Amino acid sequence: MFKYLAAVPLLFPTFALAQSTTMGDLIAKDVAGRWALGVGASLSDSPYVGEDIRVRPFPWITYEGERIFWRGLGGGVHAFKGDSVEVDFLVSGRFDGFDIDDLDARGLAGNGLNAGLLEDRDDGADLGLSVSWEGSAGEIKLRALADVTDTSGGYEFAADYSYPLHFGKTVVVPGIGVRWMSDDLVNYYYGTLDEEIARGVPLYQPGAALVPQVSVGFMRALGKKWSLFGSVDYKVLPDEIADSPLLERDVSGTLGLKVGINRRF
Repeated sequence: MFKYLAAVPLLFPTFALAQSTTMGDLIAKDVAGRWALGVGASLSDSPYVGEDIRVRPFPWITYEGERIFWRGLGGGVHAFKGDSVEVDFLVSGRFDGFDIDDLDARGLAGNGLNAGLLEDRDDGADLGLSVSWEGSAGEIKLRALADVTDTSGGYEFAADYSYPLHFGKTVVVPGIGVRWMSDDLVNYYYGTLDEEIARGVPLYQPGAALVPQVSVGFMRALGKKWSLFGSVDYKVLPDEIADSPLLERDVSGTLGLKVGINRRF
C-alpha cells in the first residue's frame, strides 16, 4: 500500500509547507454530480535560497462519493458524515521537497553551506484524520497527519477556521489557521541532515515549529457547468524555520497563489 501512497506526490506540483483545505472543500461543495475535472497553476514565493518563484501547472480532480472522496491534492474516506459534523480518514501528498540543484550555490555558501555536500529533500505522503464542524458561524476543521513514507518520519496537527461569503455567483472564503509541525518534519525540510553533518555541514536542527496562516479561497460560476477557482495564502515562518541556512536571509513568510478552472459532470 505504501508504495502507491509514495506515488501520490508525482501527480502534483510542489507547494510550500502543508496544503490548505479551503479551496478543495469549496470546490467539493460546488460539485453538482460526483465528478469535477479541471486544470490550474500554482505560484509560490519559495523561501529557499535562490529558488524565487515556483510556478507549476497541476490537474484538479474532484470526486464526491457516499464514502470515498478526492479533492484535488488529497482525498479519503468519510468515517462519519452528519448534518454539521464530519469525520474523515485522509491521505494527501506533502509537497515541501526541493532539489539542491534548484537552489543558489553562492547564496548557500554565504549562509555557511556547501551545496555539494547537501542532499535533496523528497516529497512524501501523509495519512491522517480530520474532524470538522460547520454551522452558521462558519467551519472549524482539525487535522492530524503523519508521514507514512518515512520521508521525514514527522507529523503535524492543524486547526483551521473559515467563513464563506456569497456575492451572487461568487463565493469568497477567508480563513485563518495554525499548524504545529513535529521536530522530525521541521528538521528534514529546514534543517541539516545527519548524513550532511557527517560530511562537515554545520549542524542546524531547529526542532518543532508553529506556523500560522491566513488564506482566502474563491469560486466564480461560469455558466451551468464551469467554474473559476483559486486561493491566496500567506504563512508566517517562525524563527525556528526562518533562521534556517537553507532559506533566504530576512525571510519572514511565504505567499502562495493557486488559480484554475473546472467542469462539473
